[in-house]
Amino acid sequence: MEDPAVEEAEVSGAAEFAPALIAAHPHGNSVAVAIGPELRVFDLKAGSQVLLSHDCGGRSHSDAIRAICFSVSGALFASAGDDKLVKVWKTDSWRCIRTITSEKRVSAVAISNDDLYVTFADKFGVVWLVTLGEDGTEQVSVDNKPVSILGHYCSIITSMKFSPDGRFIATADRDFKIRVTLFPKNPLKGAHKIQCFCLGHTDFVSCIAFTSMSENQSFLISGGGDSTVRLWDYINGLLLDTCQVRDKMGELLEPNETDDSTLAIADICPSNGDSLVAVAIQSFNGVMLLACDVVEKKLSFLKVITMEKSYIPTSLASSFSSELLWTVMGASNMPNQASSQLLTRLRIIPCFQKDLISSDNSPAVLEDSAVPHGEKLLLALQGSLDIAKQEELDLWFSRSNKTIAEFPCNAVLYHY
Repeated sequence: MEDPAVEEAEVSGAAEFAPALIAAHPHGNSVAVAIGPELRVFDLKAGSQVLLSHDCGGRSHSDAIRAICFSVSGALFASAGDDKLVKVWKTDSWRCIRTITSEKRVSAVAISNDDLYVTFADKFGVVWLVTLGEDGTEQVSVDNKPVSILGHYCSIITSMKFSPDGRFIATADRDFKIRVTLFPKNPLKGAHKIQCFCLGHTDFVSCIAFTSMSENQSFLISGGGDSTVRLWDYINGLLLDTCQVRDKMGELLEPNETDDSTLAIADICPSNGDSLVAVAIQSFNGVMLLACDVVEKKLSFLKVITMEKSYIPTSLASSFSSELLWTVMGASNMPNQASSQLLTRLRIIPCFQKDLISSDNSPAVLEDSAVPHGEKLLLALQGSLDIAKQEELDLWFSRSNKTIAEFPCNAVLYHY
């Protein structure tokens, strides 16, 4: 039976809202933005927009893209969404090497650390797996159909990640839980061994991220609709620390903006080295920075970087080789939105690194003229440089964001 919240959202139309997404190549080679059915990629090395090439007979996305990711190696990229398509791309040529059709709409996607498998979750909470080939570079037989490897009993999976050592796959869902499953050596036979559940969130879990390996250990960070960011020992399912975002935001928001429904965590992004965690918060025009002490196993509030009142980030990204925090604002399938309005706004924060912990100064958000490759990048990823259009987008999205927060199923915008 389908999640009642999903049925209610689909009737009301709320399920159609889709946030703009951003992903950064792990080695800083490129950055990708998804808005509606559009996938926009900019090559940071060549300084030019990427022309995507589809596999023979493959279709382009025709509905909202709900999930994008680079593989750990950076060799592959995956996109998936409401059109039930999962597309896998080679990033050296940006040629789509595989188009997979799901029976249901897709809410999350991840690529195994060895680039051999792509996993995706459908709206019934089932995780599927497809083999990509020995080196992830050649298109495999069309007979290689998706195989179900685990299910969440009809709960929508909101986020899915592989652990840094590739041994585990973690999935978060709308039923307040995180499941950590041992990723088997032969996943085509299913992933049947649950390592643990990470329980503690009191509302939907919207996003998860692993810290990198340090002394053979890593940790899991999660954010949710309960306005908390949590640190976990994911091997044993132990909650190590909790940061109450609502307590930190009280002085920055208007009294009518401090209820829990408007302070859901939209996205989290650890820095290179894991000393910082950037947090995007629904309805907040900026980013919160947390200090992450993996030795003491603590999360602590560091500072808030505010942006213009109308800029409310919907997705965050960074790479291993860069000190830039990429943020994007935008949404598709909104009320009274024309197809020509698939515009986004980008804001980039420099110095996303450990030095911020000991500094009293907040990094300034880069001006448009100071972003890498300037107008070429902004035109490629935002869709427009027209100031009037961007100001119209700011006003429209700011109003729409307040409307979204009033929906009973407010989780829908960020992870359905």
